[in-house]
Amino acid sequence: MNIKSYPFRELNANRIGNIFRNYSSYQFAKYSKKTTHPGAPISISIEPTTSCNLRCPHCPSGLRSFTRDTGMLSEEVNNLILDQIGNDLLYITYYFQGEPFLNPGFLDLVKAAHRKKIFTATSTNAHYLDRDTCERIHDSGLNKLIISIDGTTQETYGKYRIGGKLEKVLDGTKNLVSTKKKSKKSGPWIIWQFIVFEHNQHELPHIKKLAIDYRVDELQIKTAQIYDFEHSEGWIPEDKKLSRYEKKGNQFVIKNKLLNECWRMWNSAVVTWDGDVVPCCFDKDAKHSMGNVKATDFKAIWNGSAYKDFRTKLFAGRSNIDICTNCSEGTKTWV
Repeated sequence: MNIKSYPFRELNANRIGNIFRNYSSYQFAKYSKKTTHPGAPISISIEPTTSCNLRCPHCPSGLRSFTRDTGMLSEEVNNLILDQIGNDLLYITYYFQGEPFLNPGFLDLVKAAHRKKIFTATSTNAHYLDRDTCERIHDSGLNKLIISIDGTTQETYGKYRIGGKLEKVLDGTKNLVSTKKKSKKSGPWIIWQFIVFEHNQHELPHIKKLAIDYRVDELQIKTAQIYDFEHSEGWIPEDKKLSRYEKKGNQFVIKNKLLNECWRMWNSAVVTWDGDVVPCCFDKDAKHSMGNVKATDFKAIWNGSAYKDFRTKLFAGRSNIDICTNCSEGTKTWV
């Protein structure tokens, strides 16, 4: 574990106190089933945009299957979140759906969080990492950058990353690594993320070698999340170690036991580009909006009746909540 890829440096007395309030109230809630939450989230995801340049077949953004509007996170919404809970937050992931670098003001949003001394991360398909952008990434203070690279040849990469070019990913990685090396600043921790499918699992040895050749800081091998099980044949690896699902009869089901509890409901939340607060990253279409930061203070939403009701329903039975049925909580998602 490298300290540069974790938010230890951002810890202070206020944030440590918030972590303690989160953990203790969660343990009390599991015992008492009372869902009053005295703290604020430890981390949140903020969505820079729902737009994407690719058409990945198992991604709502790639499929253009949202019922919610497409748009860009504004400086106004970003600042509202930072003003309301920035002092409590340890970590912001500037990613939910879409490609963050399609938002022209994206790195200015990161800068605002960096000024609050909040650890920041994002995930990208790396098609926009030219040299100028890489220099601005370093100047923004971004702490961690995940690059999706799901193949070592154009054929395997392009099967999932439809419309994408592996050459752009590799060139973008080179630009970022080179800029980081030349910069006096430490720059972001650079991670390659390889999602394992049936068609690319044979490339695992090659991606490990390629990661060394391109001098990225870390390689993460991730199991695939599938949304459309009726059309999942050919996507889920046969090797059980490389899949978060198992086959029962003619159906694939997630391996984890669906416990009627969830730490995510106490320590994190997601805010969409237009300010809706949703319970977690599995609510891709923001069906379970708890409120909007443009109309209501985040802490009022966090402790409001909608959130309390949702946490209560979760303790009563997660199998009755649609977004929980494909949740990886308790499942090994990294290989």
